[in-house]
Amino acid sequence: MVRSLKNPKKAKRKNKSSKKGDGSSSSSSSIPSVPAKVWQPGVDALEEGEELQCDPSAYNSLHAFHIGWPCLSFDIVRDSLGLVRTEFPHTIYCVTGTQAHNASNSIGIFKISNISGKRRELVPKKPSDDTDMDSESSDSDDDDAENDGPKAPVFQVRKVFHEGCVNRIRAMPQKPHICASWGDTGHVQIWDVGSHLNAMAESETNISKDATTIINQPPLVKFTGHKDEGYAIDWSPLVPGRLVSGDCKNCIHLWEPASDSTWNVDSKPFVGHTASVEDLQWSPTEPFVFASGSVDKTIAIWDTRIGKSPATSIKAHETDVNVISWNRLASCMLASGSDDGAFSIRDLRMLKEGDSVVAHFQYHKHPITSIEWSPHEASTLAVSSADNQLTIWDLSLERDEEEEAEFKAKTQEEVHAPTDLPPQLLFVHQGQKDLKELHWHTQIPGMLISTAADGFNILMPSNIESNLPAANGAA
Repeated sequence: MVRSLKNPKKAKRKNKSSKKGDGSSSSSSSIPSVPAKVWQPGVDALEEGEELQCDPSAYNSLHAFHIGWPCLSFDIVRDSLGLVRTEFPHTIYCVTGTQAHNASNSIGIFKISNISGKRRELVPKKPSDDTDMDSESSDSDDDDAENDGPKAPVFQVRKVFHEGCVNRIRAMPQKPHICASWGDTGHVQIWDVGSHLNAMAESETNISKDATTIINQPPLVKFTGHKDEGYAIDWSPLVPGRLVSGDCKNCIHLWEPASDSTWNVDSKPFVGHTASVEDLQWSPTEPFVFASGSVDKTIAIWDTRIGKSPATSIKAHETDVNVISWNRLASCMLASGSDDGAFSIRDLRMLKEGDSVVAHFQYHKHPITSIEWSPHEASTLAVSSADNQLTIWDLSLERDEEEEAEFKAKTQEEVHAPTDLPPQLLFVHQGQKDLKELHWHTQIPGMLISTAADGFNILMPSNIESNLPAANGAA
């Protein structure tokens, strides 16, 4: 399992816009004299002097930022700005934790407002000499119009001292001001960051990321019962305050809330794995059921009512199970990613029949570091890998030659996709180094946030569509 950051040094500010995104091309501005080609990361090599450039038309929105030190984990904080928001500009709240070796670590609570974007056409117009001129003029007009308002997203951050590096952090869905952190010290702590969220909600001042002082604030709870550090932790989506945490000594502890600020942690762990517990996920429909993935290559399903052993356990991959995600919209589906770059989808209804795998992909060639189902589309999920790619997949798609011919006719382009490229692959995002974690924003359809050694990205790919409610749900 690849978990630590390769270069845990302080991130440097730099313009990385020329190295992000899908639809990448050579840095040359001349018009190519050969038919367009799909460039495959990890397959096609760049010629000497070439570099990848971002194609802005591939995104409805794309922004990059950092809070100083690299962050291995983060979580999106649920807010009260609207359940389904579709109009720009957007505002988001997050919590994260730093990986500052030999320095003071902290939990970062941040707000980013005025996140701009532009909804793109799914089928691009055919370029010509005239349209190119018009497009450049239109883009310039848009830039001038944007210059009348804020020039960039407004970033606010507050930092709370954390003992040791933060391995993973999660905000409680029902009470988002409460978050739990796993430290490399072997301690799990619970924090109340409500005062910081409230202060940022009332302000639009751009706070300097580097000049912000670290606040000393004691945690609500500090659990020292784990025998080693860990990474696995998850809040129940059904029972407020219920939590599970798993460590590298293959032990899982159950937390039950005793009050708004206290928890009872079962001192007797759940034991069934023979190696480190890497990830945990509560069932979206069963309040006593959770799943775990382990370095022992297995996935286990547990029921807290029937003892400390798993209800069932299956060999899931040929190498470590790094991450798992339980589909909130189709609760029979569980996704898992492994150390060899493969990820699989299982139908839990078929576990008793033996082979429950309904989809298996080996597109990535390096360890899967994060996987998460879309909260808005039951068949869509996002995956990040140590190969520095963030990919988005729609499992409902199949290759359709008629549809491809129709698309080529509309675009009047001859773009020949490789035959071995999975038709379920919707989007490839690049530009971040040492990708570690991603999350969909549950209240902004189509928005993803990712963290890596060199900072965060906010992205909204232009080809990700969601079946949204009526417009009155937007904010």
